[in-house]
Amino acid sequence: MRKIKLNQVLRGSYVVLMAAIILGFVASCKNDDDDVSETETHKIIFKAEASSGSNISKAVYGIDGNPITVTGLSGTTWSSPELTTEGPVYNVNVVVNATGADASSTLKVQIWVDGALKKESVSSGQNLSASTSYTF
Repeated sequence: MRKIKLNQVLRGSYVVLMAAIILGFVASCKNDDDDVSETETHKIIFKAEASSGSNISKAVYGIDGNPITVTGLSGTTWSSPELTTEGPVYNVNVVVNATGADASSTLKVQIWVDGALKKESVSSGQNLSASTSYTF
């Protein structure tokens, strides 16, 4: 009789232990999700600057693979409108094309996040294409 009760106690303890482990796992997964806030926002601006005599013609920029293309640009500077992200963001990208005045012309592209410069890239030559990306 005692042996049966001991087995029942052990089974009951096993069930309680397994339930505690499962609840702990679910709680830790929930905490992992809390680390990536779905209400977190960022203000992002993409910028480009070409050397004197150059002409910026096209820009493609985007957040998490959602590109925005701007054509028909002219001049030596360009800036995107400020974008405010919604929810978690993984990366942002920018590519800008320009025609330089000569082989020593340069084109610089930048990614600004929340007012801070995060990434910058510079290309040189007469046919200019500069790109960069930033991963959160």
